[in-house]
Parts: sequence; structure tokens; C-alpha cells
Amino acid sequence: MDSFERLVRVLLENDGYWTRQSHKVSLTKEEKRLIGKPSMPRPEIDVIGFNPCSNSILAMEVKSYLDSSGVPCSELKKLHDTPTGKYKIFTCPRYQAIVFGRLREDLIEKGLANAKTEVKLGLAAGKVMKNRQTELEEIGAEKGWLIWTPKTIARKSRQLAKLGYENDPFIILAKLFERNPDS
Repeated sequence: MDSFERLVRVLLENDGYWTRQSHKVSLTKEEKRLIGKPSMPRPEIDVIGFNPCSNSILAMEVKSYLDSSGVPCSELKKLHDTPTGKYKIFTCPRYQAIVFGRLREDLIEKGLANAKTEVKLGLAAGKVMKNRQTELEEIGAEKGWLIWTPKTIARKSRQLAKLGYENDPFIILAKLFERNPDS
């Protein structure tokens, strides 16, 4: 998973974000109690990106699932009162609000955000169950989430070939594919 998260980081950076990977959110005991899980470990956001132009933070959940059935759209449509399952940040509004509030506060404390910084949720999916990429995009649009389907990730990856030389495996691979399309 780290490699796929690293790819998402590179793509976000190419879109103008400053990024961090595997960011732990330091919930207080009271916040955990409000969530309904007083003994839960610190939540981890796969990749966070800060866009200085829009003063916004993107909290990206990254699910490769390349050799499995993929991200199930049905799971993202569910709503839960307490955080449940792999998609809890998407399916439990109270959990999301508390985690994002604490994330913003943590970043403000570190000088990486301010009181006007907004946090938005995103999902990068390497595979979508039954190839329902359009349905996933529609769910995201309805809920206000940024959705990167496999097609989006492939398109953004191909754009890396246009960058100047960087000693980054994803950029190098994109350049090789761009220069050798028939191989």
C-alpha cells in the first residue's frame, strides 16, 4: 500500500499540493468518547495534501485493491452512527467531523494551516468493484468528495511524463511509457 500511497502523493504534488503520508490524527479522550469508541487508536489518514492557493486540506483515503474485487460503491452509500468498517471516514458523519476538526487543529498548532483552512475528503481507488467507476464518481459528487477512479489515476500518471527529469520512479516510468507506447 505504501507504493500506491506514494503514487497518490506524487500526483497530488503535481496538482499543486504539499503532502504528507500516513498522517496520524491525535484525538483527545473526550473526542473518542464523542465518536463512541473511547479506546480506539489514533485515526490515520493515508495522504493529506495542503493547497496553499485554495487554503484547503485534502484528506485522501487510498485503496489500491488491484488484485481484489475493488472498492464497493455500496459500502460508501451506507451511514453509521459509530465508525464501522474500512470506509468509516466516509460513512460516519460524526466521526468525519471530529477527525477533520482535530486534524485542522493539529495542523494549525504546527503552523501548517489556519482557522479558515477547509478540509475535504477524497478517495483514490486503484480498482472499483464491478468497474462501476461512473457510479463512484456520482457518489463522490453527491457527497462533495474528491474521487480518483483508476481512469483518473492513469490519466494523471501519464501527465507525469511531461515533467522535467526527476529521480522519482513514477515519473521515470511515465516517461518510459510515453516514449515507448507500443512496447
